[in-house]
Amino acid sequence: MAKKGNRQMMALVCTVCKSQNYLMERNKVNVPDKLDFKKFCSTCRKHQVHKETSKLK
Repeated sequence: MAKKGNRQMMALVCTVCKSQNYLMERNKVNVPDKLDFKKFCSTCRKHQVHKETSKLK
């Protein structure tokens, strides 16, 4: 079995309302820079840009 040593938990936070909406894993070796996605924010009730943060609530 493969080890999960290179994978790191991260949270996606809405850039408009600053609410944490999604939890994801990423490979920190293959993707060294921070990610941003356009995903649905349930607080804003529309698609907004979500950026990566390492602080999990």
